[in-house]
Order: sequence, then structure tokens, then C-alpha cells
Amino acid sequence: MATTNFTNLNSGAIKTWSKDLWRVARDASFVMQFMGKGPNSVIQHIDELTKTKAGTKAVMTLIAELEEDGVTGDNDLEGNEEEIQAFDQEIQIDQLRNANRSSGKFWEQGTVVKFRETSRDVLGYWLADRIDQLGMLTLAGVPYTEHTNGKIRVVKGGTGRNLSALAFAGDVSAPTANRILQIDASADNIIDLADAGTRDHSTMVRLDTPSYAAMVEAKAYAKSHYIRGVKGPGGEEYYHVFMHPLALAKLKLDPDFMNAVNNAGVRGNKNPVFTGSMPTVDGLIFHEHRHVYNTQGAAATTAVGDEGDAGFKWGAHNANTNGSRTIMAGAQALGIADLGDPEWNEDSFDYKNQQGIATGKMFGFKKPKYYSAVDSADMTAGNFEDFGVVAIDHAI
Repeated sequence: MATTNFTNLNSGAIKTWSKDLWRVARDASFVMQFMGKGPNSVIQHIDELTKTKAGTKAVMTLIAELEEDGVTGDNDLEGNEEEIQAFDQEIQIDQLRNANRSSGKFWEQGTVVKFRETSRDVLGYWLADRIDQLGMLTLAGVPYTEHTNGKIRVVKGGTGRNLSALAFAGDVSAPTANRILQIDASADNIIDLADAGTRDHSTMVRLDTPSYAAMVEAKAYAKSHYIRGVKGPGGEEYYHVFMHPLALAKLKLDPDFMNAVNNAGVRGNKNPVFTGSMPTVDGLIFHEHRHVYNTQGAAATTAVGDEGDAGFKWGAHNANTNGSRTIMAGAQALGIADLGDPEWNEDSFDYKNQQGIATGKMFGFKKPKYYSAVDSADMTAGNFEDFGVVAIDHAI
């Protein structure tokens, strides 16, 4: 059997392996299923840089609705034109890398190819998983110092070994005052709309789980606050609802929800009840994913004041309720800057006894904000709201 020089791939072969790795990542990623080029996408995909006064940047543009009433009759329109309010969102980009190294003596041609294929698959899945984690944390407004299950990430030694060191980590922001709701099963309103921006996780109990009524109220809230849905068939607007599997399970146990699915869906064995596919009810498309933020991995509360803090479960002191933050996303809920295929680099170590494969991807996330005339009377930075997303906190 002829030996193989592991590091002797030509540029065409390197490009092929790079594209294969990106294909594996795209196929495995949940978040990337919702990417699209234009503004009618849940996640707007920016893959070109824009020239600005401050240099070349990845820019996502939001266009707000016109506020003025126009001019009546024969009154002068010239000089009374309304300015279009555009809000440019700069998405910072950074590189995330990882690598595999063999244990040694990969000399046979078949073994080398097998190591490449295995490395492609595991690195592709790793990249997809980290993109999903970062995307869901950004939508939820949870810092990268936490896992998506609420557990605090272990700080690794050395510069740049933590997701919180990414350039766009500092742009992660908590849900704005009028873009967060909390389910309260005991209240007159199933969705707690009082005291916007002051959700109190310490009041949450295990019965405050998702219900059909709560989802309907949340959708009405989104529409009344001019959060634009994604245009679908017939020009109808749809909202995508991202739920943790345990949250969707609670919703499916609600008889009102199941009646709606049964009556709105197709009859027979193609109904979502039987197929396990994601139901579409009342203009809401439900999706489940394990990386929707929750507190299953968070620590139990041991002191008053811990409730709802980073790394702790929700609910009253010592109640230790597991919670989750469901995301109701409309158009342009999130922006991702993604520049090119991942890198594919091969190297050898220990006098060519060990082989290594490394990948790196340049990308960045940002949850866009804008001035909402519905929610504020003046355009100041403190009055900006999340553009296309409503967060819904509840028990699971």
C-alpha cells in the first residue's frame, strides 16, 4: 500500500473538504434553517460587506414604518415630505476555531481518508452546535457566559478560550422593556402584561406553563406592537415560535391547543398529532429545540435574591422552578454575518507521526433594535426596542 503525504492536498481539494464541512454544519444546524437573504426572513443573512464612513462593515438595515399622516387636499406636499427612518445595525465578526489531532501512525491511504471524513463530520457538527447555541442565546438576550440550560460556563485558562471573548459577545442584550412577557396561570390575563420590563421570576410557580391561550395572547401582543411577521402563502404573516422540548410538551398537553391542531390540521395520519411534525396554528409555527434557553442546568437557589439571576433556577426562594424563555420571532428577529466557507487546514506533528485538521469560521450575530413609535414618544437610545422578537418566560 502506497503511503500518503497527509499535508499534500492541493488548493482544489482543500476547497472541496472545506465546502463539505460547511455542508455538514448547515445540514446539522437548527438556526441556519431560518436564514434568508432579504428582510422577509427570521434571520437575515448578511454575506457581503458594505462600505460606510467608518470603513467596510457587515450592516443589516431596518426600515421603520412611516409615522406621519401625510398632506390633505391641495396643501403643499413639497417641503413636508416624511423622512424614511432607517436603522443600520453593524454586526461584529469574529473567528471561532477548533481542531482534531490523530493519535499517530495514520499512513495508509484508507486510514488518512477515514480520519479526514471523521474530522469533517465531528468538526461540522461542533460548528453547527456552537452556531445554534450562540444564535439562541442572542435571541433570548442571555450572555455567552451561560450555557443554554442556564448553567454557568466554566472559564477556561488562556486568552480567547471562552465564547464570551467573541467580538460580538458584548452586543448581546436582554429583552427590551416592551418585548418580554411572563406567563401567569393565576392572573386574569394569562400573559402578564403589567409592569413592562420588570418581569419577576421569583413569582413563577410550576403551573405557569405554556398554553394555547397564552400563545394567542402573545401573538396579539406582537401584532399590536407592530412586530412584523414573515410573509407566507397568500400574503399572510406568520410568527415562528421556538420552544424547548419540555415547553412544547406542556403545550401539547393543553386540550385547547390539541383541539386547535386537530381542527386546523389535515385529517388522517398526516395530522401533526400523528406525524410529530411542527404544527402551525393561528399563524404560529411551532418549533422545538434543545438549545432554547432554560434553567435545567442552573443551580438551586440558596439565598433570597438569587431567583432569576444568572446561573440560578426561577421561582420563589427554595421553590427552584425550572423555567424557559420561548422566543416568538417575526421578520428580521436576528442578523447573522457569514463571510465565506470555513477554513480547512491540515498539519503534521511529531515528525509526521501525528496528523491534525483545523477549521475556523468567520461570522457574527446581532439582535437588531430600532425606535418604536408605538412604544415610546421620543427617539432616545434608552427607548429602542428589539425589532422582531418577543421573549416569553414561563415554567416547564
